[in-house]
Amino acid sequence: MYVPHGKHLIAGEWVKGSATFQSEPARGVAQSVSAGTSEHVKAACDAAEEAFWSFGYSEREHRAKFLNAIADEIEARGDVITRVGSDETGLPEARLAGERSRTVTQLQLFARHILSGEYLDRRHDQALPDRLPAPRPDLRLIQRPIGPVAVFGASNFPLAFSTAGGDTAAAFAAGCPVVVKGHAAHPGTSEIVADAIDAARRKLDLHPGVFSLIQGHTPEVGAALVQNPNIKAVGFTGSLAGGRTLFDLCAARPEPIPFFGELGSINPMFVLPAALRSRGDVLGEGWANSLVLGAGQFCTNPGVAIVIDGPGVDAFVASARKALAATAPQVMLSNAIAKSFREGCNRVAAIPGVQQLLDTSCDDRTAGPVLFEANAKSWLSDSTLHEEVFGPLGILIKARDTDQALEIARSLEGQLTATLQMDAEDNEIARALFTIIERKVGRVLANGFPTGVEVSDAMVHGGPYPASTNFGATSVGTLSIRRFVRPVSYQNIPDDLLPSDIR
Repeated sequence: MYVPHGKHLIAGEWVKGSATFQSEPARGVAQSVSAGTSEHVKAACDAAEEAFWSFGYSEREHRAKFLNAIADEIEARGDVITRVGSDETGLPEARLAGERSRTVTQLQLFARHILSGEYLDRRHDQALPDRLPAPRPDLRLIQRPIGPVAVFGASNFPLAFSTAGGDTAAAFAAGCPVVVKGHAAHPGTSEIVADAIDAARRKLDLHPGVFSLIQGHTPEVGAALVQNPNIKAVGFTGSLAGGRTLFDLCAARPEPIPFFGELGSINPMFVLPAALRSRGDVLGEGWANSLVLGAGQFCTNPGVAIVIDGPGVDAFVASARKALAATAPQVMLSNAIAKSFREGCNRVAAIPGVQQLLDTSCDDRTAGPVLFEANAKSWLSDSTLHEEVFGPLGILIKARDTDQALEIARSLEGQLTATLQMDAEDNEIARALFTIIERKVGRVLANGFPTGVEVSDAMVHGGPYPASTNFGATSVGTLSIRRFVRPVSYQNIPDDLLPSDIR
């Protein structure tokens, strides 16, 4: 049986330091894990910069082989990843198996994507030597990799948004070495996946600095990583407070760098009158099921439902409450997340005008669903209701009419998603809402639930602040590669000096 060793992987070598921290698994025995230091960060970033001189100028075909080899190595360790990941996080094995499949799929998707060459956005303005009043030079444009990238593992997705997740896959596809700061909630899972990446690297004889994993449980390691001068961009999925701190550090560097932070969202869902009348009970149950998926620990969890008071509201509320009441408490990803969930519920309950419709028991590591109701006046007067509570919490907001629903929409901060539950008769209201929420979100849905994020060419997983720190980027889908490349224009450059992709 595999027992995690708790070391860092730095430039192809497993190393440890004098300081350690204890993991907090949901099941099984806690492990001693090496705690990263600024020296570990410097060694990894120096190696990544050295690796860039070969990896950053490698052929797309070679990087595609690397991505596919990582996918193969992860699959070869599938059973171990599932067992260790489930013990650490408490996530069901079936959920982790599905997440592993998603991780493998997105690696393979990026391999195909770079082989097509579409992301290069190649452009060529041919020279016009006889043009008057001035000749035009020969101009060619292509996207080039930016350099080493720092990636922060996410607590809620130990595979798809962590060591070999979407940020790492996009960076590798672009030609950027990666230094991962592993999440303290699942160090063993990070370690096994790092071993898979390193095995793929060795098979293709790539520079050892192309990938490093540094374990850590304190903010100091992350701060040292984003401030290292060799790091040229950061990918982050996590809390607003933690992400904002790192974002500010990136901006304050002598050379500021982009911080691509996905910071969470309440993902409002508008249930429109005709849909509410015709299928309020079905929508209530569907909302409840989406709220408790993964113990509510999805950044796309639809935490707020807005309804216009009228026929169907009572059926919606009763159905949601019944479905939530039938859901047993679930294990949270960490003790800290469970504690934060309880504090968030207490914060909402203390807001004037908020009524608690359902409360369930929670202990140190588990959480049951909680349901609140408030009117539009409470929502508009107290921004505390707008804050994400990470876990199985639902808030129902009642608007008295369409105008008040539109006012709620206008009050929204940036979100990852917004959903319209609508029938054909709702088109007029939907059109008015659509105009508003399109400016607020990265993904608009109709008649669905946002907790599934397809890994594809057309997906956007991002949005205006505070959902993310860069509204023009996505952390899911092939468009995410654009975060780690930059356009370079070549004027009158001889063919044999040009990158091979643009000759």
